[in-house]
Amino acid sequence: MSEPKKHIVIAIDGPSGTGKSTTAKLLSKNLGITYLDTGAMYRAITFAAMGAGVVPSDNKAILKILNETTIGFDSENHVLVNGVSRETAIRSPEVSAQVSFYSAVPEVRSALTAKQREIGNKHSCVLDGRDIGTVVFPNATFKFFLITDIKVRAARRHAELLQTGKTVTIEEVEANLLLRDSIDSSRELAPLIKAPDAIEIDTTQLSIQQQVKKIQAIVSVVA
Repeated sequence: MSEPKKHIVIAIDGPSGTGKSTTAKLLSKNLGITYLDTGAMYRAITFAAMGAGVVPSDNKAILKILNETTIGFDSENHVLVNGVSRETAIRSPEVSAQVSFYSAVPEVRSALTAKQREIGNKHSCVLDGRDIGTVVFPNATFKFFLITDIKVRAARRHAELLQTGKTVTIEEVEANLLLRDSIDSSRELAPLIKAPDAIEIDTTQLSIQQQVKKIQAIVSVVA
C-alpha cells in the first residue's frame, strides 16, 4: 500500500507482550509511514539513567540525563542512545524491571511526550505505547488497544529473551509483566488505560500477521 494522501496518526496501546511493537512496525511498513517505538524511548532513558547510577527519585539528576541524552533510530529502527546502538541492552531483564519506575517520573514523560508529538505532527505515523491514545495523541486518526492472556504474553517475551541469550525463567518473566502492569495502570500520570474510543483487539489467539491484517483492514478505509 502506498503512503496515505492525508496525514494520519495510528495509536496502538496495551500492556507489554501483546505484540504492539511488532504489529506497529509491520503496519507502518505496509502503509509506507513512520513507525515510532515510544516504549524504546522510555527504555533508552532508563538505560542511560541506570548506567549513570541515577535513581527515579533524583529529579535533578533525571533532568541532567534528559538534557544530556540523545535518542535516535537507525535505518532498521534500532534505538541509538547518544549515537550508539543499544537495541539489545535496552530490552534486557534489568531495564525491563526498572523502566516503569522511570517512566512514571513526570519530567521523563513530559520530555518524551513532547518529542513524540513533534514527530507525529510532522509525519504520518504509527506509535505504540501505553498512553498514545489517551495522552500523547488523544485525537489520533485511529486508536487500538491490544490485550492478551498473561500466560501467552509471558511465553512470547520469554522466547524473545532466550533468542538474545538471556537466561531467565518464564515465571520470572510473568512476574515482571504483572508488576509492570500494576505500576503502569496505577500511576497518577498517564496511566495505562484504554481510551474510550479505542478499538480493543484480543491478540491471544492471533498471529502477528493476523493482528496486522485486522488493523490494516480498519485503517484502509481512510488510508
